[in-house]
Amino acid sequence: MAFPLEILQKTRKSFKKIIENTSLESLNKIPEGHRNNIIWNIGHILVTEQLLAYKLSGLPTMVSDILIDKYRKGTTPEGPVTQDEVDEINGLLEVSLEKTIENYKKGVFKNFNEYTVSTTGNTLTDIDESLQFILFHEGMHLGIVMSLLKAV
Repeated sequence: MAFPLEILQKTRKSFKKIIENTSLESLNKIPEGHRNNIIWNIGHILVTEQLLAYKLSGLPTMVSDILIDKYRKGTTPEGPVTQDEVDEINGLLEVSLEKTIENYKKGVFKNFNEYTVSTTGNTLTDIDESLQFILFHEGMHLGIVMSLLKAV
């Protein structure tokens, strides 16, 4: 599982770089024809990783219920995000993944509740499958974010 985790780390660094090099206005802008913005996509990958790794394993998440409710599957931006919230998301991107990797190596994810993802229809049956799907999901959203960057 080392290589997928390495890719996830590099993907998270890409998201952080985007946040740090994009204005708050551009992070919040929803281009015509789109349902969400750059910061929503980044908050969404953060929350999704926590739900698919921790919640499905019956463990507490590192992100607040407020962030989960705002960025989970099926949500859209409710309005502009403040710089404080952008900073919170940015601060959690690497820290949360590093903790997930540490916990994975320690074998913390013992129990796992199967879950069928709507994106592909696959059923995740353990933490390894979940992390592989998380990698796919974050790559997909990185592509969306790169497209949104061109549109803003």
